[in-house]
Amino acid sequence: MPFFSNASSMTLPKRLYSAAELLLGGLVLMTVGKALPQLMATSANWWVASAFYTFISILVMVFWPHGSLGWANRVTLARAVLVALLAGALAANAFVEVIWQWLAIAVIALLLDGVDGWIARRTKSHSLFGARFDMELDALLILLLCAGLLRLESLGLWVLMIGGMRYLFVAASWPFPWLAEPLFESFRRKAVCVWQVVALLLALTPLTSHLVASLLAISALLSLLYSFGIDVWWLSRKTRRY
Repeated sequence: MPFFSNASSMTLPKRLYSAAELLLGGLVLMTVGKALPQLMATSANWWVASAFYTFISILVMVFWPHGSLGWANRVTLARAVLVALLAGALAANAFVEVIWQWLAIAVIALLLDGVDGWIARRTKSHSLFGARFDMELDALLILLLCAGLLRLESLGLWVLMIGGMRYLFVAASWPFPWLAEPLFESFRRKAVCVWQVVALLLALTPLTSHLVASLLAISALLSLLYSFGIDVWWLSRKTRRY
């Protein structure tokens, strides 16, 4: 599903406004990364973080045709910087030695998740792009936390299903287009997303035992299966009805 149907209508001046803000975000990435030398300890960490941020920036340039990002999307871009740092720290397992720093960045990214939505409501700047930008960062954050948990606790590759299920759902919508139909607003879906992140963060702390970490990860996976199951069931009924 595209962010905007008229993404191809961007004009060069508007692209320049967007590019300037994205470049500023890149400078923030470098500044914060330099302030965390243990987290970004090797060139591999920097390459991975830069690659993630560059990929996100390219998508923003392609799908945002309105120039200046606006304050809500700027907060989401700040989250993108943090997510890129989290991804970079996974390289060479740099995050293991400074796990509390890594988790602190993840917590800040989680807290900012509510700020961009609040700003969008206050400034009446809701957009399909903003909602999708926010959602994709949530999905990426969860996947990165799963990768970290896999390394720290050796729970098995099934842990990646927690972060990968959303992408599997999108892939399944290609042969089954009815899965891409709009879903109803759901507090349950938001609550499950928040619990996924909270459960993974708790499982990742050094204070959590292997058994408790396993139970937390299992609870996140089961709640996700339940939530996706309801959505698939609702979409299938909607398709049969029409």
